[in-house]
Amino acid sequence: MILITGGAGFIGSNFVLDWLAQSDEPVINLDALTYAGNLGNLASLQGDPRHVFVQGDIGDRALVDQLLAEHRPRAIVHFAAESHVDRSIHGPGAFLKTNIEGTYTLLEAARAYWSHLQGTERETFRFHHVSTDEVYGSLGPEDAPFTEDHPYQPNSPYSASKAASDHLVRAWHHTYGLPVVTTHCSNNYGPYHFPEKLIPLAIVNALAGKPLPVYGDGLNVRDWLYVKDHCAALRLVLERGRVGQTYNIGGWNEKTNLEIVRTICRLLDELRPDAAGPRERLITFVADRPGHDRRYAIDARKIERELGWRPAETFETGIRKTVQWYLDHPEWVAQVQSGAYRQWIATQYGRVGPA
Repeated sequence: MILITGGAGFIGSNFVLDWLAQSDEPVINLDALTYAGNLGNLASLQGDPRHVFVQGDIGDRALVDQLLAEHRPRAIVHFAAESHVDRSIHGPGAFLKTNIEGTYTLLEAARAYWSHLQGTERETFRFHHVSTDEVYGSLGPEDAPFTEDHPYQPNSPYSASKAASDHLVRAWHHTYGLPVVTTHCSNNYGPYHFPEKLIPLAIVNALAGKPLPVYGDGLNVRDWLYVKDHCAALRLVLERGRVGQTYNIGGWNEKTNLEIVRTICRLLDELRPDAAGPRERLITFVADRPGHDRRYAIDARKIERELGWRPAETFETGIRKTVQWYLDHPEWVAQVQSGAYRQWIATQYGRVGPA
């Protein structure tokens, strides 16, 4: 059995579904069910005894201790995090509490649990910390992609809080011997992505004929990774990754934000034409956010060299699958678009009209 934190969020729920589609090994899924956690993502597992869901906070030490003692997992896969840069700018305190203090509490619980294991159970236990490429900072147009040895240069409250959690995980390994692995992923996209991030927001707004907000000049570059490819990489790292090591997981897909939005418009025009005309008319440039990193790019050669992983999807195949998923699941979109979500969009992007 493995313990997954944040398993009702975007990447976490995809990982739970992927895990149980390929294995009968049960999971304990600990999630606080904040705005981005959605049990609807896991509706297909209702009644499945392999999926034990517990609503709770990783900062609740007594609860984490109880789960570890009761279920005796062989690994912890730690997804739980506040992850939206814009939200971290408006309210950094929640990011420090979850990403730093929560990770500390989880590490201490894991250390206490692991220290009492014996023999093979002790040798094979793993704490897998799922992190982000944003801890490395920003790249110039001609800079080489981030390797695992790139210095940390976080530029937002979100990335600073994740960098801090990375350092805690490293320290608990070097100081206490806790068997950890850390992965840094590039921007994920795919099914069940909460529509505050660029790709799902563009899909949902375009379908509704609403403005498609693009920060600044739209030329900020990200490396895009299909979430199911990320899940496959995480499985490999958990299975065969070297203790104490970090692995970068990227899609080898550098795209500007403007390219992404235009691609989504073209796909929607093809798959569900709009009588009002091409959806690129909805693109609206809005004021850039503070400290907006210009470019991220992941060098994923280490995980390919050591573990044989490469993404199965190109951006073209992955984005088509993603757009089709949103077209096929309007009920999921309607469910997550609560009043609180609409209020957040209004606060973040203001009252914008078509360009």
